[in-house]
Amino acid sequence: MTLDKSKLTRIGMIVLGNLIYALSVNLIITPVHLYSGGFTGIAQLIRLFLLEFLHIPQIPGLDYMGAIYFLINVPLFIMAYRIMGRGFCLSTVATIAMCSAFLAVIPVPPTPIIEDTLLSAVIGGIGWGYAAGIVLKAGSSQGGQDVIGVCLAKTHPDFKVGSIGIVISICIYGICLFVYDIETVLYSMIFAVAAGMTIDRVHTQNIKIQCMIFTKKEGLAEAIMTELRRGVTTWEGSGAYTKDGEHILVTVISKYEEHHLREILSRIDPAAFMIITDKARVAGNFEKRFTE
Repeated sequence: MTLDKSKLTRIGMIVLGNLIYALSVNLIITPVHLYSGGFTGIAQLIRLFLLEFLHIPQIPGLDYMGAIYFLINVPLFIMAYRIMGRGFCLSTVATIAMCSAFLAVIPVPPTPIIEDTLLSAVIGGIGWGYAAGIVLKAGSSQGGQDVIGVCLAKTHPDFKVGSIGIVISICIYGICLFVYDIETVLYSMIFAVAAGMTIDRVHTQNIKIQCMIFTKKEGLAEAIMTELRRGVTTWEGSGAYTKDGEHILVTVISKYEEHHLREILSRIDPAAFMIITDKARVAGNFEKRFTE
């Protein structure tokens, strides 16, 4: 029952993330003529080229960008399969298809909902980054720079997923300077930075925490190593007041694994005392994992 509930929660997060993503792009960014970074920006440019230069007729009620976005992500499926595994790859394919469908059917309003361009860039960036972050948190990806970023984060533990989006966006906006005015490019870059920073705040696999646990029960260290697959250092201590002996455990996990650790403590020793230190810096072999 717990596993089923967990899967439903992840599916709900993926659907919600893709919906917020498409709403941010189609309702906030596109109406003020700003361009997203990464593969979404590439899809926007290809769409512009097809409609404005090749004069391909627009089908009423259908935006071509959704289909374009899906097609340019196809080569990344192989990368996701090789580095992140079959589960992540299939989840990513499904997520990209869902995202593409939302982008295709959500209409772009003829007049901007938020007329202030700077405000649109910031709000759109936060919405875009939050959406991408919760999809990554659910163990999937919206493709493009997210796939590249997650794969690099898997092979390089200190790499932040949002960083690759910022780098790719800067390259795209450099090209855009030859097509658009400098003001449009600068506002679009503000959007990209806001999105990248939000992803790194939401995508909690990037955040490491140190946990120090005091318990009198046996088996807690073994449960952490078995269920979380994290190393544990233990030593024996005693209470200064009670003089009772107790086990002291220290481990480092990702922020995303904190809930699972609390479940282990609640099951084995509800009376355990735990100290959590957020944003711990780790040097050495710390494996960065993603939801399977």
